[in-house]
Amino acid sequence: MPFIDVDNVIKEYDNAHALRGVSLGIEKGQWLNIVGPSGSGKSTLLNLMGGLDSPSAGSVVIDETDINRLNEDGMARFRREKMGFIFQQSHLIPYLNALENVMLAQYFHSMSDEKEASEALGRVGLSQRLRHRPSQLSGGEQQRVCIARALINSPELLLADEPTGNLDRENTRMILELLKKLHEEEHFTIVLVTHDPFVAQWGQRIVTMEDGKIRCDELVCRL
Repeated sequence: MPFIDVDNVIKEYDNAHALRGVSLGIEKGQWLNIVGPSGSGKSTLLNLMGGLDSPSAGSVVIDETDINRLNEDGMARFRREKMGFIFQQSHLIPYLNALENVMLAQYFHSMSDEKEASEALGRVGLSQRLRHRPSQLSGGEQQRVCIARALINSPELLLADEPTGNLDRENTRMILELLKKLHEEEHFTIVLVTHDPFVAQWGQRIVTMEDGKIRCDELVCRL
């Protein structure tokens, strides 16, 4: 069984179909990018994998666990133990500095460790920015804090929804190079949603969605 097994998933909102019988298997350690126009269902699919929403029909199994059968507490625990999230908006706490924002993720998982959080920020090139608040950081630096926060608890799965959507090309490339380096070192699974063809080429596999269905599924050469 693949690490992530999406089986015939349907998602309806107010009698409109966001997903129309989507099936998808993702192997452990793979970097898969989901692309498609607005309204294609790509973010809906990502949210279902993250347990942030539930399907109207079908199942999402991650590491042999049917996540839709978990209760609220079980799902929260599963996310803490297995997943890291990066979104287009940084969702950093504005009155906390970079170090404190990363330590907050540790706190919700178990216990915060300043040395560990500092090392995580060092791995994303922010050793000199530990005490800076989000307003004192550039957009690219804020996203690097988000990456450190997402990976601080060593998740097996990283879910990213348009993580470079607010960045210029230079910062986009910097973030992608960082993700590539960390992925090669730590071998976690990445599922990333993007509308940008440049970003899509940084994965190992591209799934193209349209009208709530998968239209194309192809392997790509790594840059």
